[in-house]
Amino acid sequence: MNSLKEKNMPDPLLKVDHVTISYNGEATVQDVSFELKQGEILGIVGESGSGKSTIIKAVMGLLGEEGLVTKGDIWYKGENLTDMSEKKLRRYLGTEIGMVFQDCKAALCPVRKIGVQIHEAVSEHERITKKETRRRAGEIMKKIGMDDYERVLDSYPFELSGGMNQRVGICTAMIMHPNLLLADEPTSALDVTVQKQVVEELLMMRKEYQTAMILVTHNIGVVRAMADRILVLQNGIVRDYGETENVLDHSSDLYTQKLMDSVLHLKRNQEE
Repeated sequence: MNSLKEKNMPDPLLKVDHVTISYNGEATVQDVSFELKQGEILGIVGESGSGKSTIIKAVMGLLGEEGLVTKGDIWYKGENLTDMSEKKLRRYLGTEIGMVFQDCKAALCPVRKIGVQIHEAVSEHERITKKETRRRAGEIMKKIGMDDYERVLDSYPFELSGGMNQRVGICTAMIMHPNLLLADEPTSALDVTVQKQVVEELLMMRKEYQTAMILVTHNIGVVRAMADRILVLQNGIVRDYGETENVLDHSSDLYTQKLMDSVLHLKRNQEE
């Protein structure tokens, strides 16, 4: 019999239930399960080719013609995304589920100004004037430290730095105030100072809008700073899953221990 506490527990926003993902009939991610509640951040870590990005592509319905969820289900607010028509899924993407790409500059059109592109993204989902889009974009940009947002909105992507383009990507993903944000290596192309800023900005977005996030990254420092829980993948198989501190510092899994031991630690030599 369930306790009263269990009955009052909120339903997960996202539930990945024993999911296997295959490309050309070959399983690349096998039997993966996890849950994500509103406002929670899950970090997915592992070596290159472990299947980290494949999982969030499956949530977004971006596996392409060769990719397919061959077992299990992906539930969002109690609806099965894996069985959903492309038309219905498109209604969720952007409004309910946002995406920050590894290289936001590459995801932007190089010959259209930032403000125009943000307006096009928003107007796909609602009737809105360009003036209102600029106001809402400016509101978010100011929150993430882009006080010169007018200049940014009137710029082309090539006129902005990598860090500024990454912030534009965050703004574009967050302007609809999605419940779930999927971030694929959002700091990997940035220098350390800008990485710290982007981490702080994403955490601020979580605090401001109670946005749940899945963060795919190689950077253990970023995961430690952001994630409530961690999923460790090796060759598409879950090796570890749990609260951040337990997984990073107290894991009994040999692969997870090896992954943590591979994190670069530098110490300055002490001269007597």
